[in-house]
Amino acid sequence: MAVKIRLARRGRKKMAIYDVVVADARAPRDGRFIEKIGSYNPNTDPASININNDRALKWLMNGAQPTDTVKAMLSYRGVMLKKHLQIGVVKGAITQEQADEKFNAWLETKEKAIASKVDKIQSARDSVKKAALEAEAAKNQARLDAIKKREDDAAAAVAAAEAEARAAEAPKEEAPKEEPVAAEEPKEEAPAPAAEAPKEEEAPKAETKAADAPQEETPSADKSADSEDKKD
Repeated sequence: MAVKIRLARRGRKKMAIYDVVVADARAPRDGRFIEKIGSYNPNTDPASININNDRALKWLMNGAQPTDTVKAMLSYRGVMLKKHLQIGVVKGAITQEQADEKFNAWLETKEKAIASKVDKIQSARDSVKKAALEAEAAKNQARLDAIKKREDDAAAAVAAAEAEARAAEAPKEEAPKEEPVAAEEPKEEAPAPAAEAPKEEEAPKAETKAADAPQEETPSADKSADSEDKKD
């Protein structure tokens, strides 16, 4: 029976998570399997790979064939290197201590590289987050400045309108004050004595006429007396 080490899909839509399983090559991808030896989550950065190295090495030494994806994952975890060293030990090319020493040196270097990559990714993520926060702060400040400018413009417009209204009302209030003064000035300049002078001059004329009236009446009386004498 041909045995393969492959991925079995699980998880929801667009958020797939895979199990690393040992299964019969004739079984469907998500069908029955012999043993589950790990998991793979490509949704994280970097991708999460959890594999039982000892069980994977045992199946590889027993002739299980990994798929291309699983082989890359096993190489990333150092399982393929460990298999190569173990084959050397079996053939007598190297001792087990030498194989373990080489694998530990490689594993230390690999872990440093992984940690450096994780730090780099985290630093890049922090930089992007910081830039986004700064951009958001600048956007908010620009919005506040625009609102303040509109408020200042509105206040300036209101002040200008009030100033124009006061300027328009000022002449209307002063005009009535100036008109009475202009109307009183002719009254003060009118010569009151000149108006009274003719009245004083006319009064003697009336008296002279009254005085002259009896002088006119005496001749009439004399005439009546003469007429009576004549009748007698």
